[in-house]
Amino acid sequence: MRCPYCTFSETKVIDSRLNQTGDSTRRRRVCPRCEGRFTTYERIEEVMPLVIKKDGRREPYAREKLWQGIEKSCQKLAVPAERVDALVTGIEKRLQSYGLKEVPSKTVGEMVMAELHKLDKVAYVRFASVYRDFNDVDEFVAELQEPPAPETDPAAPLFSFAHLPENGPEKSS
Repeated sequence: MRCPYCTFSETKVIDSRLNQTGDSTRRRRVCPRCEGRFTTYERIEEVMPLVIKKDGRREPYAREKLWQGIEKSCQKLAVPAERVDALVTGIEKRLQSYGLKEVPSKTVGEMVMAELHKLDKVAYVRFASVYRDFNDVDEFVAELQEPPAPETDPAAPLFSFAHLPENGPEKSS
């Protein structure tokens, strides 16, 4: 690890600790050349699937894009940013647990709709109004009168998770 103070390339780890959640390691380091001390964090690189857009384009998953869409739906509501963050993280973990290289944007959207419906009905309606791209008021009213289709319904999304367990594939020991 390169020293941030003198750029010397050989530093020494003097302390290592796992964080409380167990998903990263905090390391205290010292540079033998300038004796500067600094902290680094090590974590697993999480690989997200590519998102297949409606027009067939594939683009890298963007956490910020998902977070902003959900946050915009929750604007001026009593939904704390921490809850939005937890919702996004939950969707990401669920997507990762299936080990897919690609996922249709419709699948991600349906997951968001299902979570927002549980979290806050107004946020759900706001997200649905953009996501579903209603052509007229009747379509919007119909959405309000029907509960969201579960994402495990093979007829609803382009891709179904119905064949997979709720918490991802079972791990063999």
